[in-house]
Amino acid sequence: MLDAVDAVLVRELQRDGRATFQALADRVGLSRTAVRARVQNLLETRVVRVVGIVHAAVVGAEAVGHVSVTVDGSARKAAEAVAQRPAVSFTALTAGHCDLVAQIRTRDDTALAAEVDHIRSVPGVRAAEVFRSVATVRDGHAVVRDLGDVALDDIDWRLLQELQRDGRAPYTRLAGIIGLSQAATRARVVRLMRTGVIQVTGLADPLALGAAELGGFGLVVSGGLRRVAEAVARQEGVRYLATGFGRYDIVGQAEAASRAELVGVLDAIRAVPGATVRGSWHHLDVVKESYAVELPDKPPNGG
Repeated sequence: MLDAVDAVLVRELQRDGRATFQALADRVGLSRTAVRARVQNLLETRVVRVVGIVHAAVVGAEAVGHVSVTVDGSARKAAEAVAQRPAVSFTALTAGHCDLVAQIRTRDDTALAAEVDHIRSVPGVRAAEVFRSVATVRDGHAVVRDLGDVALDDIDWRLLQELQRDGRAPYTRLAGIIGLSQAATRARVVRLMRTGVIQVTGLADPLALGAAELGGFGLVVSGGLRRVAEAVARQEGVRYLATGFGRYDIVGQAEAASRAELVGVLDAIRAVPGATVRGSWHHLDVVKESYAVELPDKPPNGG
């Protein structure tokens, strides 16, 4: 567990991964030098990783599937094989109605079907059931608003590539890579973030923040789907929520400090009018959580 100051710093980096050391220092009441040392330690020990998460519309990964997998034999071996696929952004071993879950992000349904077929071909996999996400209502780590019409040139694209690797890359280094002044580089990065093209955020170790328990849930809905989904997304502890088609109307992920608190999150969801918890599962171990995607050399519009 982190001390109170480090916990605040991690939360601030989750909110704004490129927050300056001075801004962080003002937030916690320490010197800039002390805060720099603390942040460097958090990064070096991998308590938090600051990354740039590119909007799904920019990278052409708007087809999202949540896959529940049942296996014969070792669930861990199967999960590790599934996690090797670049299109798989999340994989966890679970206790509940299946042995592991995975999230897939692809350009379209044809590619999504191919990825699911690959999962079915993994040794030991007996069955894979898909929930096709249509709309993401809440995502603690990614931009969920509509992107709109944003034109990107080759320089913007190079910045996205670098920020995916290191969300806190100094403007001096970024400027040297793209060949612009620091001021011009900063203006471009700020524009990319403000328009929602990229979100720079801290991916934190849940245990370090006291979120020792992670779980998933599937809901069926009576009444207006969007209204119920937004009400569920507002509940404390809900970190991800998507509507779509499959066994459920809504699939989500929750986190809590203890198993008792996780039960409390599910009870709060059950209390939302129109929401029925049809299934829930406990995340025993997160095998993969990565939001980086392989960007081509040039933007889709050719720069």
